[in-house]
Amino acid sequence: MAKITIVTDAWHPQVNGVVRSLENTIEEMRRLGHEIMLVTPDRFRNVPLPSYPEIRIALTRYSTVKREIDRFQPSFVHIATEGPLGFYARRWCLSRKMPFSTSYHTRFPEYVSARLPLPESLLYGLVRWFHNAGNVCMVATQSLEQELSARGFRNLMRWTRGIDPVAYAPRPLEDKPFGLTRPVFMQVGRVAVEKNIPAFLDLDLPGSKIVIGDGPDREKLERKHPDVLFTGSKFGRELAEAYAQADVFVFPSKTDTFGNVILEALASGVPVAAYPVTGPADILGGHPEAGALDEDLRTACLRALEASRTGARALAERFTWEAATREFLRNVMQANGIVVSDDRQLSAQPGITSA
Repeated sequence: MAKITIVTDAWHPQVNGVVRSLENTIEEMRRLGHEIMLVTPDRFRNVPLPSYPEIRIALTRYSTVKREIDRFQPSFVHIATEGPLGFYARRWCLSRKMPFSTSYHTRFPEYVSARLPLPESLLYGLVRWFHNAGNVCMVATQSLEQELSARGFRNLMRWTRGIDPVAYAPRPLEDKPFGLTRPVFMQVGRVAVEKNIPAFLDLDLPGSKIVIGDGPDREKLERKHPDVLFTGSKFGRELAEAYAQADVFVFPSKTDTFGNVILEALASGVPVAAYPVTGPADILGGHPEAGALDEDLRTACLRALEASRTGARALAERFTWEAATREFLRNVMQANGIVVSDDRQLSAQPGITSA
């Protein structure tokens, strides 16, 4: 049994791809028999980030984080975010000359420079310095790996994502879902500047548009687009049922590193329309039966109407959390000089979940 410490500044009450990816990976690792210790903001005094209240910033000292990790005595350490806890964990590993892995989830430089007058080049220098101290930096897609490599990031390895095929699944179609006229074009996610939602809302499309999610830009966009249905956030079964009623899922973001919502839509049998950028291009590239990519988002939306719901579902079924977790474990072990030649090396006690 391996003892793995995972450090992340992104945790509940956040609802995003980072949190979902870690939750599902941790669940699979425990199923394989490994013991997981989490270092997250909810373990310490924390405050909400201004304009992003669901993001909690841990107010703690290095000595406190050090004591927590020392007590657990991990075999491996994985640092998921470049926040305060991530920096403390990085310091702990370097002070002990302990190898560690990191993962690149968010385009932090672009998100910050969109809000503050800070150059992306400076921010990329900071993020590169953070990740290059580790022995492995995990990325979700090939295109992101190529991009970061060109920016000087080292030790890049792939860690893809999965989907729950039972929770997200096709359902019978209603004539007028949400009281809307078909075709229904749907967007799901945080309603914030980095998601590029106006690129979707401004399109001249047949039928109806719906936005599921909340965020700082929701009120402004609702006023500007009274013809669009904004539902606020949905979770669990309610969200899965909503996905399944869309005719096309529209992903307007150009900055996401993967796009877990794309898999959720595909698993629900909904073709996807997106720009040909990192994330959508890696998932949908070469699979026109499951959606459409185009620099003209309207063109992509109309082409996606002709795609196959069964084709969308079939593509999603290629992504499993079991396979993604085994990839994660191989990377964590390789960061510590352990080469995995047999998947049996990844299981502590197959079929047994640790406490």
